[in-house]
Amino acid sequence: MIHPTAIIDPSASVAEDVEIGPYTIVGADVEIGAGSCIAPHVVIKGPTRIGRNNRVFQFSTVGEDTPDLKYKGEPTRLVIGDNNTIREGVTIHRGTVQDRSETTIGSNNLIMSYVHIAHDCVVGNHTILINNASLAGHVLVDDWAILSGYSLINQFSRVGAHSFVGMGSWIKHDVPAYVTVQGTPAEAKGINAEGLRRRGFSAGQIAAIRQAYKVIYRHGLNLEEAIVELEQRQQQHPELELLLASLRNSSTRGIVR
Repeated sequence: MIHPTAIIDPSASVAEDVEIGPYTIVGADVEIGAGSCIAPHVVIKGPTRIGRNNRVFQFSTVGEDTPDLKYKGEPTRLVIGDNNTIREGVTIHRGTVQDRSETTIGSNNLIMSYVHIAHDCVVGNHTILINNASLAGHVLVDDWAILSGYSLINQFSRVGAHSFVGMGSWIKHDVPAYVTVQGTPAEAKGINAEGLRRRGFSAGQIAAIRQAYKVIYRHGLNLEEAIVELEQRQQQHPELELLLASLRNSSTRGIVR
């Protein structure tokens, strides 16, 4: 299962059924869970924990030191969950002690070719990061979000659950849950209705989310006023809780308008 040209550090912990291709390097303090497949010419550095049933394709670099100039070699980590696909040429850096000392990727994500995930990012579950999408440091991407190709996410920005970022967009403010954004800099364009339909949201739920979008973007309210109005609707429409949470937890950057 491990090609004879692969280099595995003695301190690495690799499950018995893990496949590791030619010329791949697995460094010190790396753990790879059962059922995973690591292609040829991959570099994995530690401390890194990779869960079960992950696929990492050729020429990816996983768990490398961050180039952040504040990083001085402190012990930091990368933690990856289960059932992720990490395609060709992806780069994922470990955290920094200036933040949480850890970069975290959840489970069931599709990370396409040449995506970059910088230090201290948190990527949730069931996300899709399309070719050449890039996350600067300290970015949060919540569950089921989709980042189209060549999208750029600014430091400390947050991309909400079930949101959609259009191709080539520059995100310099937070993207609320369910919202579709596009442009440079990005602007809100509506809700991710097609994505919600594909995930089993009912027509009534989608209609409630669309009306909530209008409260935020069409009624002339500031963010605090919009939150108050949406809180009044939440009891009848529980699906608004994700949207409200993303608004309440907005970073100091504010939301995309």
